[in-house]
Amino acid sequence: MKPYFETKLGKLYHGDCLEIMPQIEPVDLVLTDPPYGIGAGREKPHNGWCDYGISDWDLKRPPKACFDKILSASEIQIIWGGNYFTDYLKPTMQWFVWDKRQREFSLADCEFAWSSQKKASRIFNYSRAEALRDKKVHPTQKPIAVMVWTLNQVQKASTILDPFLGSGTTAIACERLKRKWIGIEISEEYCAIAAKRIENEIRQLKLF
Repeated sequence: MKPYFETKLGKLYHGDCLEIMPQIEPVDLVLTDPPYGIGAGREKPHNGWCDYGISDWDLKRPPKACFDKILSASEIQIIWGGNYFTDYLKPTMQWFVWDKRQREFSLADCEFAWSSQKKASRIFNYSRAEALRDKKVHPTQKPIAVMVWTLNQVQKASTILDPFLGSGTTAIACERLKRKWIGIEISEEYCAIAAKRIENEIRQLKLF
C-alpha cells in the first residue's frame, strides 16, 4: 500500500480501516477516537457544536467488525468514547477520564476512554480554555495534551495505530513523544487536514 502521507516516524493511509488494518504490520497499541454515531458533524451550530464543513461522518457507529479487528490488532487498546461502545467491548478495570474543569456547560463535563489494561483508572484535568489553543478543525478533536497524556499511560508501546485518525491528533502526539505511528482515515478531506497539522507539528519540533 502507498501511504497518503508519511514522516520519518509514521504513515497515514486513506481508506476504510476494515480493508487496511489486515494489511499493516503488527502494532503495540491501538489508540483511537471513533465516530460515536451522535451526529457530531452537523452542518449548523447546535448546543455548543460548530460548523466544521463535513457533516456526514458521524451518522452511525462503526460496525462491531471494526472493533473485533481493533481488539486483535495489538496487545493493548485504548478507545476514547468507549462509553458509546460498551456492547462491543468487555468490562474493564481501567477507564481514562478527561475532566474539562468546567461544569454545567452545554457539552459534557468530561469524556471517557475504555482501556484493555488491567490497571487502575486515571483522570486527566485539562480545561476547555487550554484545549482551545489547538484550534479545532474537527467536531470531536481531542486536545494534543490529552493524547500525549494517554500515550504516557502505556510507556512500553513503541508503535501506535489509530484507525480513525480524523484531524491527526494521535499522530501529532506520537511525533512529540518520538513514537512510531500508523493512521487510517476514510475521508480524503480529513487526510489533507491531518497531513497539514502533522507537517506543522514537525516544523515546530525542529525549531525547538
